[in-house]
Amino acid sequence: VFGPCDLDGVLRQAIRRFSTQFIVKKLNLHYEPVHCFPVTDEKWLLFVVEQIISNALKYTKKGGTVTIAMDSPGILSIKDTGIGIAPEDLPRIFEKGYTGYNGRKDKKASGLGLYLCRKICENLGHGIRAESDPESGTVIRLDLRREKLETE
Repeated sequence: VFGPCDLDGVLRQAIRRFSTQFIVKKLNLHYEPVHCFPVTDEKWLLFVVEQIISNALKYTKKGGTVTIAMDSPGILSIKDTGIGIAPEDLPRIFEKGYTGYNGRKDKKASGLGLYLCRKICENLGHGIRAESDPESGTVIRLDLRREKLETE
């Protein structure tokens, strides 16, 4: 169901869902309201945001940081100070079943989470991309801008 969505409401729901994990791992959360209202499906956007935060929590060591912010109008970034993604794995992380070196080492990865995020974003008309450095962590950017809403 497409309509204007309070992105801060979605982000707060996702953060609340993982609040215990933030506390247990002693992770720092940097988040200030983004005041953005993209046209999207709230339920599916929440799924995407939760998956990205879940990955950030999974791959960030105790005492690390997760930052949620708007890079520019309509571009949401979720950045972690985790173990990062190997450069040779980065081009394939959105492929179905692909886990990469860190996912195989961790044995908790199915290779479906980011694949589903990409598919959902395509269906919602949003972009998703990743940048990573094994030294400083990963940032996932969601492009929530929309020129116009297409109808069938």
